[in-house]
Amino acid sequence: MAGVDKPYRVYRGGRTKGRVPLERRERAPGGNGRVPSQPKIRRPRRRWSWRRRILVGLLVLIVVLIVWAVAGFLAFRSGVHAANNRLPANVQQTLTKDNGALLNNASDILLLGTDHMNNDQRVGDFHSDSVMLLRIDPSRHRLVYLSIPRDLRVPVPGYGLGKVNSATQIGGPGLAVRTVSSFTGLPVNHVLIIDFHHFRQLVDSIGGITVDVPERILSNPFDCPYTAARCATWKGWRFAKGPQHMNGWRAQIYSRIRENQLNPADNDITRGERQQQVLRAVIQKLTGVSTFFKLPFRGGSLVRPLTTDLSAWEFAQLGWDMKRAPASKALHCRLGGNSDPAGSSDIIPSEDNRPVIGMVTGASAPQPPRPGTGFYGPGCIVGTGSFH
Repeated sequence: MAGVDKPYRVYRGGRTKGRVPLERRERAPGGNGRVPSQPKIRRPRRRWSWRRRILVGLLVLIVVLIVWAVAGFLAFRSGVHAANNRLPANVQQTLTKDNGALLNNASDILLLGTDHMNNDQRVGDFHSDSVMLLRIDPSRHRLVYLSIPRDLRVPVPGYGLGKVNSATQIGGPGLAVRTVSSFTGLPVNHVLIIDFHHFRQLVDSIGGITVDVPERILSNPFDCPYTAARCATWKGWRFAKGPQHMNGWRAQIYSRIRENQLNPADNDITRGERQQQVLRAVIQKLTGVSTFFKLPFRGGSLVRPLTTDLSAWEFAQLGWDMKRAPASKALHCRLGGNSDPAGSSDIIPSEDNRPVIGMVTGASAPQPPRPGTGFYGPGCIVGTGSFH
């Protein structure tokens, strides 16, 4: 037995416990036991080139912009749909259908500015304090603003002669559309009503507006923001001459000024022009690029002070038309006339109004008001100038 291997190991302290250790078979050197496998060589990882990084970054940016645009458009469309529902149903019947998309065809949009809670406290008085016709002219890459004094005496269909702003009170925006269209001979394709009492929120939502104030203004005292003791000696609101950035509160005050104590010639025409300055600035900012990035968050609230028949897609087209039309080519026109000899506040239309309509449509060259026509002289000016 001495020459036979024992299935256990013997140590000085005795046998070890546990399973009997068996001899292990050596594995074949190759994967299949015949041929050795080739060692795997790990190739070095190539770093992205700057060109590839830029292309991927641009692709990601495009995708983000598309998603942002879709989300913003859906939010904006929801707000526009609510603005469409606020428009009386009979207004659509008074509007003239467009010949095509706003991108390629001329279109006339009636802008009505209302202020139901102004400084006169005219409760329930729904006069349109500002009446303006905006003509989109894509073929000439030009915008035309036709100002219509609210006290201009015109035929109101079915009601005889009256102030143009009274049409809104008598028959709502539908009658206002018919009145302006019959007097000017221009087809009104769309209507946009801005409530000046609530548009302060709109101006703040779009980050304020820039208005070029034509002259220094010291208003009559109204809406005093101070204590009763200080308001007793307060002179009024002040505005410097030149471009000024205004928030909603400041723009609202500017649009409500009825008297400039520094200029005795200031009248209701100039007040209407101030309101129209605000209207133009709001529309330009509302359809601008900076507003686009706010649409997913504020798209619905932006159009809350608006009432219109324009769809969200037509708003987008209007924004593109305004981008293509430089301010230096914009045409600012106004209708007018003479003071009423009977002493009323009405403005009696002048024969010079007819040539102004030709200037608006492009049938004749723009001409400023004739000398001697006074504060209400009809005419047109080109660019960023004013009638002052």
